[in-house]
Amino acid sequence: MLIINIKNTDSLERALKILKRKVVDTKQLQNLRNRKEFEKPSVKRRSEINKAKYIQKKKDALNK
Repeated sequence: MLIINIKNTDSLERALKILKRKVVDTKQLQNLRNRKEFEKPSVKRRSEINKAKYIQKKKDALNK
């Protein structure tokens, strides 16, 4: 649960801005989207390996 301390002088827009920032920083929305459907551990591992290959390929291209 995210807690946002609001002063009496703060506006509602400011409070919403702080809330949105905290949601992004804690990756709360990303976790919700990932947990929407169950993903088998083997599929999760495969996607992590593919992501690592992609990143390595990008780094190799920059070093050439």
